[in-house]
Formats: sequence, C-alpha cells, structure tokens
Amino acid sequence: MTKIDTVLFDWGGVLIEDPAPGLMAYCARTLGVSVPDYTQAHQVHSGPFQTGCMAEDRFWQQICATLNCDLPSTESLWGEAFRTVYAPRREMFELAAGLQEQGIKTAVLSNTEEPAVAYFQEMNYAVFDHAVFSCTEGCAKPEPEIYDIAVARCGTTPQQSLLIDDRRDFIQGARNAGLEAVLFDHPEETLVALRERFRL
Repeated sequence: MTKIDTVLFDWGGVLIEDPAPGLMAYCARTLGVSVPDYTQAHQVHSGPFQTGCMAEDRFWQQICATLNCDLPSTESLWGEAFRTVYAPRREMFELAAGLQEQGIKTAVLSNTEEPAVAYFQEMNYAVFDHAVFSCTEGCAKPEPEIYDIAVARCGTTPQQSLLIDDRRDFIQGARNAGLEAVLFDHPEETLVALRERFRL
C-alpha cells in the first residue's frame, strides 16, 4: 500500500457541520419566500456562482427574478448567511493539526462560493497547508480537474492522497482520479478509524 502523505478535507459537512440547511433557511427568510421555493431556485442557479463564473449580485438577480421577490438589501447575503450558520467541528480541526505534526500535508478541497472563501481566509487556519475552492478554480467536485489541481497544489500524487468527504459522488470522483477516499457518513466512527490509521 502506498503511504499517504497528503490528506484533503471537504469543508462543509466534514470540517464544519453541513451548512446547506441553515443557508437555505436564512436566505429564504431574508427574501420572504418558502424554504422549498428558495432551495429549488438555488439549485437551478447556483452552479455558475459556485464555480466563480457568476458574481454574487448577478446570482441574486437571477434568484429573485425566478422567485418574483425583491433583491436583498445587504451587500453579501450569501456571506452573511454563511457566517451565521458556520459551525466548526473541533475534533476535525484537531485531526488536521495532528496530521500536520506527523509531517502529513493537509488541505481543504471544497465546492464553495467567493463570499465563503473570504470568510475562510479571515479565519487564517494554520492547520491547512493548502486550500482549493471551486469558485477560484472554475471547476468543481466531482469533475476530475479539481482533484488534479488539489494534488498538484500539494506537490504530491493521487496515489499518495486521501480525501475525506461526506458526498458519495465526490468520493467516487476522487477514486476515479486515482485518490484514496473515505466517506464521512458516520462522523464519530470515521474519526476513530482515521485516528487509528494515522496513530493519532
């Protein structure tokens, strides 16, 4: 078995509690629409926003046209919503720190939007050597390009890289790109297994 020298962490759903339900509820409430209606509109228009092909103001123009509601008055509704629902999993950050102490490179690999990336940068996390975000790379999981970018950014190979993610399609995308991948579907059990594997 090839030794793993790099561990890639998904952000939302692994390093932090899944922000999606809170984001959908916050934005729906702010726009004065139902959560199902907002969620449906979001799914239609979010792709270009998440890959950096659409600015946030244009995203809200499309959302509000679809929902027939007023534009948000705040400068960055998505950034405001993200900051409000952000809930880190302390034990996962501790895992990343422990890996770093062993000389294993750590990175974040996330499908996310520019306002969320701005917040990540404000946090100035020292436990990650690199961060790769869909909105800055123009591609997203499970597209093979983003895994290749993450591996190259870390200066390693797919065979020496392991992704931790809570989405099965993103896990499969990583495996298709040659990486090892661990599904984060049972957080406590997965964390115990990872600690045992890396002797933390």
